[in-house]
Amino acid sequence: MESKEVKKDEKIKEVKDKTKSVKKKDNKSNEKIEKLQEENRTLNEKVLRITAEMQNMRRRYEEEISSICKYDGEELVIKLLGIVDNFERAIKLDDRDLTDELSKFLSGFKMIYTNLLSILNNMDVKEIDCKGLEFDPNKMEAVLTEKDENLPANVVLEVLQKGYTYKDKVIRVAMVKVNE
Repeated sequence: MESKEVKKDEKIKEVKDKTKSVKKKDNKSNEKIEKLQEENRTLNEKVLRITAEMQNMRRRYEEEISSICKYDGEELVIKLLGIVDNFERAIKLDDRDLTDELSKFLSGFKMIYTNLLSILNNMDVKEIDCKGLEFDPNKMEAVLTEKDENLPANVVLEVLQKGYTYKDKVIRVAMVKVNE
């Protein structure tokens, strides 16, 4: 009978050992599962961050391309503004007594000037209106100041060089004389 009990004890011990072994394996498996789940979460977070970054880059790129397209031709417009200034100076000569021949040249200048202004206007180039308005440092540069008691302070008295906007962007500030 003892041998049966010994055999039972041995079997019980054997089962316990197997159970311990299985539990150890289960613990190792659980640890591996937890580790893999943590790695999975980390990788998912990285994917989300990279996806968000890619969307932001795409948005910035599209905004930049849109801006480039919108203001395409800005350099040409800026160069043409110098020519417009020269035409305006030449047209001011009309006030003087000129010979018939010079008057004909001047009328040709006026036609070219009018056509050039029409083209710039069609390109959405607008003159900044300043005279008699309050000084705005975003659109104007005060070159001179003068005191006029009849007008309020900080009002534009004279426009020395016209300023222009291209679409909604100031491309050349106006140079003005401001009341003190």
